Amino acid sequence: MAYSASLSSHIPFHASRFISTKRSSKPPTKTTLLKPPAAIPPLSTAITFDADLPTLAAISGGSIAALAAVISLTDPERRRKLQAEEVGGGDKEVVREYFNNSGFQRWKKIYGETDDVNKVQRDIRLGHSKTVENVMAMLTDEGPLKGVTVCDAGCGTGALSIPLAKEGAIVLASDISAAMVAEAKKQAEEQLSADSEGAGPVMPKFEVNDLESLNGKYDTVVCLDVLIHYPQSKADGMIAHLASLAEKRLILSFAPKTFYYDLLKRVGELFPGPSKATRAYLHAEADVERALQKVGWKIRKRGLTTTQFYFARLIEAVPA
Repeated sequence: MAYSASLSSHIPFHASRFISTKRSSKPPTKTTLLKPPAAIPPLSTAITFDADLPTLAAISGGSIAALAAVISLTDPERRRKLQAEEVGGGDKEVVREYFNNSGFQRWKKIYGETDDVNKVQRDIRLGHSKTVENVMAMLTDEGPLKGVTVCDAGCGTGALSIPLAKEGAIVLASDISAAMVAEAKKQAEEQLSADSEGAGPVMPKFEVNDLESLNGKYDTVVCLDVLIHYPQSKADGMIAHLASLAEKRLILSFAPKTFYYDLLKRVGELFPGPSKATRAYLHAEADVERALQKVGWKIRKRGLTTTQFYFARLIEAVPA
C-alpha cells in the first residue's frame, strides 16, 4: 500500500498526514511515494483486537497470503448476527448494549489516565488523543472558538467536548451510551470548574442520543470514531443527517477501507478474546465523499492519524 504525499498546503499534525484541498498560489510540493510497509500496518482504535501480545507478534510476522487463506475459511458475519440476536436488534442496539456494559469499562480505561492498560490499549489511547489534538488544531486554525456552537456526536467520555469547552465553545455532547454520557458529564464537572469570581467555561450540554436522533443547528458538527460501528448503507444516512445539522463544517473520522486494514479487521475477528466487541466496519474514503456530495457538501481537508495499533482517516467537509 502506497500513500501519495503530494500536498498543496501542509499542516504537520502529530503522527498524521494532513491534506488541504484548497488551491495555493505556491508551486506544488514534490510528490513523495511511501513504500508499502514490510509488516502489516497498524490496527484501528475501534477494531477491538483482544488477542494477547504473543499472538499479535506471531500474526505480524506471518505471511499475508497465509492469513488470507485462514480468513477465507471463517465466517465472522455469523458472530455478528449472533450479537444482534442476543440484544434483539441490529447494529445500533449492539452498540448501545456494548457501550453501556463491558465496552464502557473497557473504553473508559483506554480513554482515561489509569496505568492499568496493556501495550495495545496504551497505544490506542495515544492514537485517539492525537486525533483529538488534530481536530482541535483544525478548529482553532480559523480563529478562536469562543461562542462557536459545536455538536460532539458520539462524545464518549468527553475527550473532545471538554477541550472545546475550555476554548470557549458552546458544546452539545451526545452519545448513544448513557454510561458514557454520565462519565463525560462527571469529567467535565471536575475539569471545568469556575474561578473565584464565578467565571469559567460554559459547561457542555450532555444528552443520550443516537446520531440519527440529534437535532438543532450548529456552526460545526464533529463525529469521531463512530462510523466504524455501522455499515456504509447506514453510514450514508448518518452522514447526511449530521451534515443537515452543520451550518459551516462537518468533521468526521473513520477507519479507512484498504486491503491491509480490511485483512487486519478479519484477523481480529479470529481472536475475539473474552470481551464481546461491536461489529467493525471499514469505509472507503470515496464512499464517504460520495455520501457528502449527495447532500451538497465537499471535502476541504483530509488527514490520517496512525500509531502502531490505531489508524483513523480525518476529513473536514464544508458546503459545496
